[in-house]
Amino acid sequence: MAESSYATMTNYPIAVIGSEYCTPNQVDVVISRKVKTLRYGEFVVSDMNGILCSKLKMLTEHSRWNAFKGESTDEKDFLFTMKTTSIFHLKMKTELVIFLANNNSKEKNCDYLIKGNWTDRSCVIYAGDPFTIVAQMQKKITAKSLLIGKDNFMVTMCPNIDQAFIVSLIVVLDAINAVNDAAVIGAAAGLGVALGS
Repeated sequence: MAESSYATMTNYPIAVIGSEYCTPNQVDVVISRKVKTLRYGEFVVSDMNGILCSKLKMLTEHSRWNAFKGESTDEKDFLFTMKTTSIFHLKMKTELVIFLANNNSKEKNCDYLIKGNWTDRSCVIYAGDPFTIVAQMQKKITAKSLLIGKDNFMVTMCPNIDQAFIVSLIVVLDAINAVNDAAVIGAAAGLGVALGS
């Protein structure tokens, strides 16, 4: 991560889910999940000790995903909206914008931006503009992860950024791509049926 990018973030904590998830140091974490086991629509964010930090619920509507704290979908528990920047969301290039609950710009100015290549598990999360990096993700492949069917990736987070929020963004991004994969498979299956008849 570029030194100048995260140096500006160290002066004040940026808490979305909770200030207890902000630390004054850069943090590297490995996110590991069993391949094809993500349950769409709901996920749990835990700390390094496996303690539940928050349970989030996603609601989807036309290329936008709304995240809520807990089981609720009440406005008071609304955390953020993530949406694609164009109608055509390509697997090779990912670009999503995130609007926090307190954003009053009518979705003209995003709070966070994700750019990268999800297929390679290579993404950068920016605060507002494409110049202030708050986190970076890259795929981590080990022989063990291949054998046990796990998908591992490393996330480097800047000091004072809400780590639970960053992990939440990555989990939502993963869910978006799981839905896109299912749509592509479904379309391919439908095409095969149409060609076969």
